[in-house]
Amino acid sequence: MLSFLDAFSGYHQIPMSPSDEEKIAFITPHDLYCYKVMSFGLKNVGATYQRLMTKIFKPLIGHIVEVYIDDIVIKSKTREEHVLHLQEVFHLLKKYGMKLNSSKCAFGVSADKFLGFMVSQRGIEVSPDQVKAVMETPHPRSKKELQRLTGKLVASGRIIARFTDELRPFFLAIRKAGASGWTDSCQNAFEKIKHCLMQPPILSNPIPKEKLYMYLAVSEWAVSAVLFRCPSPKE
Repeated sequence: MLSFLDAFSGYHQIPMSPSDEEKIAFITPHDLYCYKVMSFGLKNVGATYQRLMTKIFKPLIGHIVEVYIDDIVIKSKTREEHVLHLQEVFHLLKKYGMKLNSSKCAFGVSADKFLGFMVSQRGIEVSPDQVKAVMETPHPRSKKELQRLTGKLVASGRIIARFTDELRPFFLAIRKAGASGWTDSCQNAFEKIKHCLMQPPILSNPIPKEKLYMYLAVSEWAVSAVLFRCPSPKE
């Protein structure tokens, strides 16, 4: 069982120190105002919010809860456990005065999106929307488009074999100015990545005492390692 929660109004749930309020003052035609809560756009607001959430859920993170900024996922093996885990999370939210956006929450589901990936009892899979976005992307015609494409691919890096090696032509091309940076090596690498995304692997937790196999890929440019769950190295 899984529940996906979204914090309401994000950064606005953190009050500003009174002595710092005047530092983020802004002018309107009628008067001078300042924020009493942490506003968007300030430096380090993301890190500050993450630090708050980590402190709130410290006893639960890594066991029944995972948190990234304002996104929370609660994971349980049974329905009965899930009810108890939800009670623990709600107790902490109430204790620290944190509010949720009910329209973006999903309770007691078997799968949903989390940080761009599909999370289910099977494990973590790349989102179909993410795959579609890459598949439908034409080859870049400018340096900015190439950087945008590279960003999309980096988000899926954990499920692409030898990712650093495969993306090296892109990084080399970005160093060159203009559309001339797109080479045959880039096109070949792009086609390989598309092929990998057509049947992406599933990232899952190992079973206790299960044998794991480590595969290493070493090249002149990078070293990659991955743990496989399988009964024998040949499978």
